[in-house]
Amino acid sequence: MTQTHAAVITAPLDTNTLKELVRVLCGDDHLLYRPAYKISEFLGNAGWRNLPEIDGESRAEWTLERLMERRTDPSALEDVLLRLADAREYYEEPEQLPRVLSAVNTFLVHEGLRLENPGGRPRLVPCDPALAHPGQHAPLELKATMSDIIGDERMAALLEHRLDEARTCFANGAHVAATIMLGSLLEGVLLSAVQERDATLLGNKSPRSISLQELIDICRKAGWIDADVTSFSHALRDYRNFVHPHREYREAYRPDRDTFNVSWHVVNGALNDLAATRPRTTA
Repeated sequence: MTQTHAAVITAPLDTNTLKELVRVLCGDDHLLYRPAYKISEFLGNAGWRNLPEIDGESRAEWTLERLMERRTDPSALEDVLLRLADAREYYEEPEQLPRVLSAVNTFLVHEGLRLENPGGRPRLVPCDPALAHPGQHAPLELKATMSDIIGDERMAALLEHRLDEARTCFANGAHVAATIMLGSLLEGVLLSAVQERDATLLGNKSPRSISLQELIDICRKAGWIDADVTSFSHALRDYRNFVHPHREYREAYRPDRDTFNVSWHVVNGALNDLAATRPRTTA
């Protein structure tokens, strides 16, 4: 018996979409590899019952046949997608979950859908298919996770949640909110990095009074972020100030999708730089 939830898929998925879904389900050198019995087990975990055994077929052929059989059953396909975003599938290899989400969303966006896991709660949400444009793939390019940058698990989880909220805002066309959220996120990440790596760099400033501009400059001088990221980070700082409505009114400018894309690349670059320069702990 499949899970009961409001259907987000409103039309049969394209055959090529199902083929890409099969590729993710089967796995490869970069994604979680599932042998035949694991694929059947996965579909069972997604609520599918009465599955035939794989008999002389390749994993991919068998899996595609199963998906095609239920192509007109939106609930069944949603159950599969939601299970792909379920952390319980990745207990042994938790680092695979963000990779799978990225791989799925690369093709699912063409169906006007996005798979997410904010706060550990899998969900499928509508999104703008225009995000599939080559210049609009920003949310799919992030390589680092907060745990790669921040040692404090609670703070890392909080910042990851803000990143999820920025993605959600963007996917639903709330570009002003998404851009402001990215500026807030960048400030939180930089401050946490400074506090963990060398709090003396804050000087006599308290964490509450130090500005985003100062944090950017500190991290650049410490060699934790590159010069190009530093330059564009200052632009994101300005966009973040649109949290004040009068600033937007005064400048007669509203951040849009392009603004978010630029801001995303800034945050992406900063996070990747911080992850690459994080001091390694010795046992």
